[in-house]
Parts: sequence; structure tokens; C-alpha cells
Amino acid sequence: MDNLQNNFQQLCEDYQRIEQAIRYLDNNFQHQPELKEVAENVGLSEYHFQRLFTRWAGISPKRFLQFLTKENAKEQLKHSSVLIATYSVGLSSPGRLHDLFVSTEAVSPGEYKTHGSGLTIRYGFHRTPFGEALIGLTERGICHLSFVQTGYDVSLMSLRENWWNAYLLEDSAATGALVEPIFFQNHNPAPLKLFVSGTNFQLKVWEALMSIPQGSLTTYEQIAVKIGQPGALRAVGTAVGQNQVAYLIPCHRVIRKMGDFGNYRWGPVRKKALLGWESAQVT
Repeated sequence: MDNLQNNFQQLCEDYQRIEQAIRYLDNNFQHQPELKEVAENVGLSEYHFQRLFTRWAGISPKRFLQFLTKENAKEQLKHSSVLIATYSVGLSSPGRLHDLFVSTEAVSPGEYKTHGSGLTIRYGFHRTPFGEALIGLTERGICHLSFVQTGYDVSLMSLRENWWNAYLLEDSAATGALVEPIFFQNHNPAPLKLFVSGTNFQLKVWEALMSIPQGSLTTYEQIAVKIGQPGALRAVGTAVGQNQVAYLIPCHRVIRKMGDFGNYRWGPVRKKALLGWESAQVT
């Protein structure tokens, strides 16, 4: 357990420099920069940068660069039989133990109208392998997970968006206990429970997102077909963008049909970091 905690803390500390490297790779992948060039950009020697990146991602910077290319993304889409998978009880993938799952409970229509009236949400800000995150927790499950983009106040407002009448209580001890189970799922013996608030359409889209295995990609078009509304492409995109629980409801695994990674509510660089890291875990 001590080794797991030490490894996790190291991943959290590494992310800021890794994000800088990914941003550089993303902006310069057309000319396939050499290791020395990227290492210099982040202020490290080639040796230390190679070790740092490989420790964080599980693959070399060169292989990660290959993942970032558009043609690679298009190729992955060809071989991702993502939405053929059944929903079963939740989220499961080759990189996780078979007994792990994420179960989801939605608010009732009556609860949806009250926007969290009578509900207490415990929240806290925590370091993760993908930067600082805000976690919201109720007695019925995790109701919010977002990455900090422009400050704590903005992040708290994003939590408030769907729970206007809930009582927010800062409780980093309660939410902090979830960080390692969320981001190191294969070490978590117990299921994680989500508690989400959305329209029936949004819930269908989020349920479809949870059928996408780790390391796989899909498109907005495929999601629309899966939920039986192939003409609702724009609405699907909006619902994906309104996901309240980052990472566990994996909206980052949806890319554009032509192979572009597309936008992400919590930053396009973070989206590529998530996808590249997950791809490395299942190869």
C-alpha cells in the first residue's frame, strides 16, 4: 500500500511538466520532434525527461507522439468495436480487475426539478495524475468530478450548475479517500457509485459513454446511433460536453469522425493526456 501511495503521489507531482511536454508535442507533431528538442522545452536532460515521461505514461515520448497523430486516431477508430459492447452494470475494461465496476444512479424526476434541495454535497480539491481536480460526494455517490482550469471559484460554480439548492460542505477528508480508487481502479476492491442529475436524453448519452472501454475511441455519430437517435448529432455533442463526472463517465474518449481529437471541457491537452495514458495502460 505504501508503494502504491508513493507511486500515486509521484504521478501527481509529475503532471505539470508532462502537460507542458504534451502541449509541445501536440503543437509540433507534424515535424516529429526528437527527444532532445522536447526535453529542452521542459528544461530537462534527455535522460531525465525520458525517465519522467515513461514513468508517468507507461510508454516512451516517441510512442506517445505516434498516438497524437491524426492518422493514428483514425486507425484506432477503425478497430474500436466500442459501442458493440453491452452496458452491463457499468464501466469495465481490460486494464482493470473484473470485479471493478462503476454503477450509476440518476436523480428522480422530482429530485431533478428541485436541483438538489435538501441534499448535502461534500467537496474537496485534490491532486491527481491529470492535474488538480474537484470532487463532489453525496450519501448516494459521487456527483461531481472536474479538473481545475481557471481557478477554484470557477470550479465550484461548475459544481453548483446542477445542484443549485444543495448545501455544499468542504470535506477534503471524505473526498480525498476517493482519489486513489478513482485513478487506480485496479487497486480498488469496492465498486464506485455515481449519483448524477440530467435529462433523460443526457442520461442516455452518459450511459453510452460508460460502455466505451479504456484505451478505445468512438465518435459523436456512433454515440447518436447507439442511443437510437442518429439525427441528434448536435444534441449528443452538447450532452457529452455537459458531463458532470469527468474521467469516470469518459467523455474524453469521444473524438471527431475525421480523427481530430476535438475539444474538451477541461482542456484539449488534458484530453490527449488522458487518452494517451489510458492507451498505454492496455498495450
